[in-house]
Amino acid sequence: MAVLKEEELYSPIKRYYEARGFTVKSEVMHCDMVAVHPERNETVIVEMKKTFNLALLLQGIERLRLNADVVLAVERNRKKSGAHNQRFGDLTELCRMLGLGLMTVTFYKTKAPVIEMLCEPGEPPIRGARHRKRERLLTEFKERSGDYNVGGSAGRKLVTAYREKALRCAYVLQASGPSAPKDVAAKTGFSRSGQMMRENHYGWFRRIERGKYALQPQGENALAQYGDVLSRWISETNFEP
Repeated sequence: MAVLKEEELYSPIKRYYEARGFTVKSEVMHCDMVAVHPERNETVIVEMKKTFNLALLLQGIERLRLNADVVLAVERNRKKSGAHNQRFGDLTELCRMLGLGLMTVTFYKTKAPVIEMLCEPGEPPIRGARHRKRERLLTEFKERSGDYNVGGSAGRKLVTAYREKALRCAYVLQASGPSAPKDVAAKTGFSRSGQMMRENHYGWFRRIERGKYALQPQGENALAQYGDVLSRWISETNFEP
């Protein structure tokens, strides 16, 4: 059940904090909600929006100048599971990184709204560094011979380190004719050439007999399309068929 106005979030959130001993007041110095706990000397500022957006995030950061504990509150709409503003796992981690709290309010037709506190203000991030992916990133970077892609572009297949190696295998087969994997490996400097041709991920290679591979028309087309990728390697290695 989607709300029509963000004001509809106010009452259930107010009840949530009042049930925890806070005194709640709205629109205090442009803050949507301010909750004060008289015994714990604790103050929470809550900013509300129907959906999570940049305006809400910037508002929350601005409120951190007034108070250490700031919570962003949005509706959790069960019918918009694919929307970017419903990626609550990522949004929660973002709020943790910024020191903000995040809560959602889910509305129902026949029962009271349900509030879920996804993270409290000041909680540390919980997603650790992904060391294996970082190693893969650096390996991919190092194994590319140059920068053959344009960031943000579409319409042309990315030139990855794997594609570069496949192109080298294809070039050897084009220049030398059908060859054994060990010969392709020797000329390309890529020890897994045989496995690559066997797997034939791009459909460029064809096994013509035991221990010998030839180039398919698709491979010829790829060499014509990505000739610029091979030019540096050919000149550096002084390749000879």
